[in-house]
Amino acid sequence: MTEPLFYRGTGRRKTAVAEVVLKKGTGKIVVNNIDYDKYFLVPDERLAVLTPLQHLKLIGRYDISADVSGGGKHGQAEAVRLGLARALKLAHSQSATQLSKSGLLTRDGRMKERKKYGQKGARKRFQYSKR
Repeated sequence: MTEPLFYRGTGRRKTAVAEVVLKKGTGKIVVNNIDYDKYFLVPDERLAVLTPLQHLKLIGRYDISADVSGGGKHGQAEAVRLGLARALKLAHSQSATQLSKSGLLTRDGRMKERKKYGQKGARKRFQYSKR
């Protein structure tokens, strides 16, 4: 059986959604058709994107293309991380346990809590006036 040309993974975090495509290549990482160094300006966000590759020691072996929408930059970076980890799981099935033990295949399900009626916000109440 032949090896697929690319692997696809979807990652989500808060309201950010990332579609990640993984191909054999030279290590070029592109997010929304922009180099990831220019898209993610904060070093922690760039490190989050590279984390799955660092755990498996695969930096420079795959070209990564990610289409991200929604949320902020930090949520987008974490969505790309999850999508990349899921794509790497398909490419290297024997490394799934290593990725899951490091917590890279776990989706962070925390979302913004909705505003409730009769209140100022999700938890905040209107100010009570006794007199």
